Amino acid sequence: MAKPVLLVTRKLPEAIEARAARDYDARLNPDDAMWATDGAEIARRATEAGAAGVLGAAGDKLDAACIGGLPDSVKIITTFSVGFDHVDLSAAKARGIAVTNTPDVLSFATAETAFTLLLTAARRAGEGERMVRAGKWEGWAPTQLLGVTLEGKRLGILGMGRIGRELAAMTRGFRMEVHYRDVQPLPPEMEQGAIYHAADDAFLGAIDILSMHIPGGEATRKWLNAERIARMKPGSIVINSGRGTTVDDEALIAALRSGHLRAAGLDVYDGEPRVHPGYLELENVALLPHLGSATIETRDAMGRRALENLDAVLLHNTAPPHRVV
Repeated sequence: MAKPVLLVTRKLPEAIEARAARDYDARLNPDDAMWATDGAEIARRATEAGAAGVLGAAGDKLDAACIGGLPDSVKIITTFSVGFDHVDLSAAKARGIAVTNTPDVLSFATAETAFTLLLTAARRAGEGERMVRAGKWEGWAPTQLLGVTLEGKRLGILGMGRIGRELAAMTRGFRMEVHYRDVQPLPPEMEQGAIYHAADDAFLGAIDILSMHIPGGEATRKWLNAERIARMKPGSIVINSGRGTTVDDEALIAALRSGHLRAAGLDVYDGEPRVHPGYLELENVALLPHLGSATIETRDAMGRRALENLDAVLLHNTAPPHRVV
């Protein structure tokens, strides 16, 4: 019996590609060419191959036009990510195409990235690294690149899901006080002493550092705007390792320039890989290239989860374990 055809839009870890090639007629992307940013090209390749499944990734243009152009042979789209706001779920549902993701395996790694940004921003590590590389460091000085300690600071976690809770656990070791804002409070055993806020004003006014972990989409677009930034204490720090669309770039840049915000650390951007040029002019912002889940262990686990979803639908004719629609 012929193996199901699987269209893979990005280059994946070696072990994942080997398993995909073993179990499927896998059409891989060995050069990691960026053709999947064009939805029409995804549809064209899927049609040309007679694909039964599409293994995509964050940044792929799996919009309504793309999904509408997929051949009838496509039964499942699985995304190599937890987020699925790049997939038009309504269009997939209308076509009877299952959409799955890869949850529960990248929370710790993404929290590590948030914590890396937190330390980098608070201790001005990015500025220091650039100074040394540029040959401008002239030796230790009592007032050189003074940052702030994390000890005793109030960390505000916006979105206390799996990633937020992992970050909270990490920061407790730095003697930080954890506050959080979410739709509803967690059970006490999950809060672990974190302080819940039911309203934005009380939350933003109480904290020294904001770490953002909310999903993308229209409901959260530019959540961190000029009005909310103004409610934060002068000298606060902003960290975003969630979704770039949740920040109003112009407002954040203005607050960093004025000094109302001490610093920021960003791993995600609105319209990435494009980065607002205003950030590039600032020394008090740490910038990472969307490294949230970028560990060998995590990316392998994500690949296995994606293949579990594909196997269920295409090999075993069963419900996928991580279906979102």
